[in-house]
Amino acid sequence: MPAQIRLLVLVLALAYSAVFGPGSALGNFDPDHWFGRLKPARLRHHRPHVPRMTGPLPVGARAVQFARRLVGVPYRYGGDSPGSGFDCSGFVRYVYAHFGLRLPHSSYADFGLGKRVERRSLRPGDLVFFDGVGHVGMYVGRGRFIHAPHSGTSVQVTSLSEPWYRASYEGARRLVAARPAHRQLRIHIRLPRLRLF
Repeated sequence: MPAQIRLLVLVLALAYSAVFGPGSALGNFDPDHWFGRLKPARLRHHRPHVPRMTGPLPVGARAVQFARRLVGVPYRYGGDSPGSGFDCSGFVRYVYAHFGLRLPHSSYADFGLGKRVERRSLRPGDLVFFDGVGHVGMYVGRGRFIHAPHSGTSVQVTSLSEPWYRASYEGARRLVAARPAHRQLRIHIRLPRLRLF
C-alpha cells in the first residue's frame, strides 16, 4: 500500500513539473492569456409566452359598446326603446338598463345621479349634459359623445367641440354601480364530545 502511495505522489510530481516546471512544454503557458479573454456565459432564461389576462371592461365602456349598436335609431319624444325610438334621456336609460342600472326618464333627474366629473377627466360611459341640463348624452371617448339629439334626427355620435354643444355644455356625471354586499363567512366546527371518567 505505501508503495502505491509513493508511486502516485511521484506521478503527480512529474505531472506538475511537466506542466508548470521550468523545462515543461507548457512553461510559457499563461492562464491569463488564455482564460482572461473568456467571459462568463450569460444565462438566458426562456420565458414562455403567457397571454395577458385582462379583467372585464368597466360598466361605462361596456355601455358605450352597447350604445353604438343603436346608432341610427330615430328620435322620438318620450321614446325609450329601439322599436319606438328614443329621446335623449330615454336613450341613456335604455342603455344603462341593459347593465342593471335603473335611471329616471329625465335628463334633469339624471344630473343629480352619480358623481360630478370634470370635462378633462371624462371617461367612456359618463353622462354629459347640455342646455341647462335639458339634454343628455353619453361620452364615448376622444372628445365625442353619443345621443339622440332632437326631432328629425337619429341616435348619432357628435363632437363636444361642435359650437352649440361646446357653448351649452353644463357638466358630466359618472354613474357608479352598487357593489354587491360581501357575505359573511361562517365556519361551523364540530368538536367531539369528551367523556369524563
